[in-house]
Amino acid sequence: MKQVRKQVRALTWVGAGVLAGVLATVSVQSLARNNPGELPMADMQRFASVFEAIKHSYVDPVDDKKLLSDAIKGMVSGLDPHSTYFDKKELKEFNESISGSFVGLGIEITQEDGLVKVVSPIEGTPAFRAGLKSGDLISKIDDVSVRTMTLNEAVKRMRGQPNTKVTLQVQRKAEARTFDVTITRELIKVVSVKGKLIDSDYAWVRITNFQDRTVEDYAKKVTELYQANPKIKGVVLDLRGDPGGYLYAAAAVLSSFFDKPVTVVSTKGQMAGASEVKIGRAHV
Repeated sequence: MKQVRKQVRALTWVGAGVLAGVLATVSVQSLARNNPGELPMADMQRFASVFEAIKHSYVDPVDDKKLLSDAIKGMVSGLDPHSTYFDKKELKEFNESISGSFVGLGIEITQEDGLVKVVSPIEGTPAFRAGLKSGDLISKIDDVSVRTMTLNEAVKRMRGQPNTKVTLQVQRKAEARTFDVTITRELIKVVSVKGKLIDSDYAWVRITNFQDRTVEDYAKKVTELYQANPKIKGVVLDLRGDPGGYLYAAAAVLSSFFDKPVTVVSTKGQMAGASEVKIGRAHV
């Protein structure tokens, strides 16, 4: 633990991944000429036929950009459970959601069986005070079924202006009941790192999500705990309910628990430079 203490004092991590979605409109014929044999033209023509059929035959008018964006999202989400396409606006909203400050209810959410599932309410927020619990399923937002929404659309409906209200219909399986709860939106400032001494000999550190400031706050908190008791025997890292966040922050925290450089992240891909191994280390 002495080594961990030294590492935390001067924790340094360099490197971050950038995730962005870019929608480019190109001519299929031109692309096929420039890259012969790379595009399955029969499949592209089938896609174009379906696109035209939806445009002219669907019961309601469909926006071209939304139709194309949804097609790309479907293509990316079909790769694996962790791949997601973000357009420019969605990327901005995502970054805001893990920046540590936003106007909303204060819950980390995901999707399950077409409903919005509460991963964890953030302590001290309107959702926490309203009694929402991990595992609760949100079926309606202001009387609109979430089954018609993407997760991003559900997030947009739950966010808004400070001091405005939103009503959620909640299913709580553990109690076999469904109920409505009205919550007032607030500016949520998430403190991602908390900690305290346990029985004087051990430190408990909780990370609620990995934000921009998590590494700095983590180093500061652990240093404070060691100053309170330089003979701490160990650190308990509590990640319960942590939905994730910035990969570089998680890797940096992890690297503080090793007394020598270790592999914390490896990537593999077809593009040049996509395959690499990142080493976590602390400089003292």
